[in-house]
Amino acid sequence: MPGWHAAIEKQGLGESLQTVGILQEQHPDRALLFMQWKGMDWPLMVDSLNLLEVSYVPITLFLDESGIIQAINPEIDEVVALMQQAPALEDHPGSTGSAGGKMTTPSAPRLRPLRDEARQGGAAERLEYADALVLWGGTRRLDQAIEAYGKVLDSAPDDAIAHFHRGVAHRRRFDSARRRPDDFERAVAGWSRALELDPNNYIWRRRIQQYGPRLDKPYSFYDWVRTAREEIHARGERPSPLSVEPGGAEFAYPIESFGRSGRDEKEPDPGGRIHRDPGGFIHVHAVVVPPRIGAGDSARVHVTFTPNADEKAHWNNEVDDLILWLDLPPGWEADARRLTTPNPRSAVSQEVRKVEFEIRIPPGSSPGLARIPAYALYYVCEDVRGTCLYRRQDVTLPIQVAPDGAG
Repeated sequence: MPGWHAAIEKQGLGESLQTVGILQEQHPDRALLFMQWKGMDWPLMVDSLNLLEVSYVPITLFLDESGIIQAINPEIDEVVALMQQAPALEDHPGSTGSAGGKMTTPSAPRLRPLRDEARQGGAAERLEYADALVLWGGTRRLDQAIEAYGKVLDSAPDDAIAHFHRGVAHRRRFDSARRRPDDFERAVAGWSRALELDPNNYIWRRRIQQYGPRLDKPYSFYDWVRTAREEIHARGERPSPLSVEPGGAEFAYPIESFGRSGRDEKEPDPGGRIHRDPGGFIHVHAVVVPPRIGAGDSARVHVTFTPNADEKAHWNNEVDDLILWLDLPPGWEADARRLTTPNPRSAVSQEVRKVEFEIRIPPGSSPGLARIPAYALYYVCEDVRGTCLYRRQDVTLPIQVAPDGAG
């Protein structure tokens, strides 16, 4: 995008050529930060569901004054030639001219008629209703949207688009205050199933790679965010805010060979002497990306630790950091066995904490569910003025080993 924008400005086409971007991003506010960083101010439209059904990006379309596509992926010289051939905008009947033009916003559809059509129709009508709930219903209608996608898949279980769309809805709910513990896991499962049904779809593959292992990454997806913020601050501007900060997998760079952990990592509780928390204070949930891994391949594991709101549990940040220790079976490898997440500066807090690591399945492993033992150590407090405790929670990380050739 920056190169295209600079070429347009260099050719003096900035005022006569209207550029509009359409992005298939799960988190479009990241694109706004990128646009601010690069000084690009043209409009963006969001297509997180990929309703355009493009299988790859970028695609550049040159439309004439009548909205007819005149060129696909043109070079800048071709654009200049097409602009020279185009009549002035004010010569067209009904035109308001470039200065008086307006950006139109489509009105929201009426959801009730779409719901009635979905009840009486087939998979296509149900999919249209589910999409409308995601696009126009806000976070409060995501539960209904996910249920509606389920009804689509009940009648059309191999509908790749419905699998991908439901994954988008799950991830959107995961990023909201209405999140459920398994939303991220279900999002990855939906995207992965869609890719299994259509393995040539670049958009779907990239969505999974964004959260997946470094061996499968084409590049670091959001390594530019830190630089962008620093340079925007240096210009005296305030960086555009992000509703969801990128995580470790989204910053990670690709690697060519698996990097296993060092042998000198010290186990924090080898004798199992720390008192157990059976999950009453802290809920632990693991998501594996991709959800099925072939023998000899690697995956990225995302582990979240959520204080139990019903018990008013909260972190005690005045002592040591949270630790996750992996008790790897013979032949299994991880890029780290001892993982930590640093405490915030406040004395107590109730945020969700996250740990990410990569794991490699031994070659020749039998297909099926493998269970990797691990445990977490943390300081947690009961209620507002309750006792602060040092606790261990034993957890099992489920790794689904795919049959040969099905990872």
